[in-house]
Amino acid sequence: MPILCRHYAATGAGTGRLPLFLPYTLPMSGNSRPVTSNQDGIHPDLLRHLDRHRATPFRKPVSLHTRHAFERMQAAWRQAGRPPLVLDAGCGVGWSTLALAGRHPGHLVIGVDQSEERLQRGPAARPDNPANLLMLRADVVDFWRLMAAAGMTLSHHYLLYPNPWPRKQHLGRRWHGHPVFPVIIALGGRIECRSNWLLYMQEFATALQHLTGQAAEVQRWCPDPDAVLTPFEGKYLASGHSLWRCHADIPAVVLSAPVLP
Repeated sequence: MPILCRHYAATGAGTGRLPLFLPYTLPMSGNSRPVTSNQDGIHPDLLRHLDRHRATPFRKPVSLHTRHAFERMQAAWRQAGRPPLVLDAGCGVGWSTLALAGRHPGHLVIGVDQSEERLQRGPAARPDNPANLLMLRADVVDFWRLMAAAGMTLSHHYLLYPNPWPRKQHLGRRWHGHPVFPVIIALGGRIECRSNWLLYMQEFATALQHLTGQAAEVQRWCPDPDAVLTPFEGKYLASGHSLWRCHADIPAVVLSAPVLP
């Protein structure tokens, strides 16, 4: 299937081009199906979910392996002189994290994924990674909460092509419908989410505005096919999907409800 969208912009910030040569080739097979859903329009329970999650303590126990990963991150951060933090949440194989490390020099760029097997298929196993790159196996839900509990904040926060959970009854599994979403917002910084499902982006923007009072922009996202950030982005682009992104600059906040049990 032909690629329908080639360039988001020719110059300037926000282009799909990366400011470095990437020594790898991402898969570009075009065999991905578009997202289908039994939901028509923004979920009617979204704002109710957000209000409940903002007011209610999140009781999930924190996994031990995530505590260890967080301690490793803190040690690396202190050793580097406490630079600004960039988080690639649910980074998968981590090629996006490697690219972001080149895009954000002077920052500590952290890729977090729950699967050690996925991480070992990407730059985590490379001996020549940039010094500002840190790949961690952790439960990102717990990792976010540990960061917030420690009073840490983010400079940039990427949620690239999360599982859309498109069935209407699965709103609570989407990041903006999940109990952890107020914690995500509390970490502040420039947050960017990308998806091939427009409704996910519209809900994400609605949730951001509801919790922060700031308007969040949803844009058609058309990266250069030679400079996609993730394997999913390349696959969806090659499959002719429309891609979307939502981004906003949000201040860090102190949560009223505890983030750890």
